[in-house]
Amino acid sequence: MATSAVFAATLTFTGDIQQTQPIAAAVNAASPATESLVNLASGANTLTAPVSAVATRLTIIPPAGNTILMTLKGVTGDTGVPLHKTDPTTLGIDATLVTLCLTAASAIAGVRLIWS
Repeated sequence: MATSAVFAATLTFTGDIQQTQPIAAAVNAASPATESLVNLASGANTLTAPVSAVATRLTIIPPAGNTILMTLKGVTGDTGVPLHKTDPTTLGIDATLVTLCLTAASAIAGVRLIWS
């Protein structure tokens, strides 16, 4: 039986700006619904999307208290995008994604990946 997944978040501003902005993505009726705990080596680490179903979202959750920089890249050699060291990163990805690269400044144990 297929697993359905939907991403939803709420951004709330307080202070000078008072606003709440709900954010929702389209339902993925064929989600792989996979979660894994990985250890990143120093340097480039290739992440491969699950082949069991179509992933349209990847959430990267660093370990609590992480101090090591991770950079998201399409391929090794890209400048990439530095990710927050402790906050989760959620990416909407196209169903055609096969691999991407997470470059770690040094080894990081316990990075959680959720493909949905």
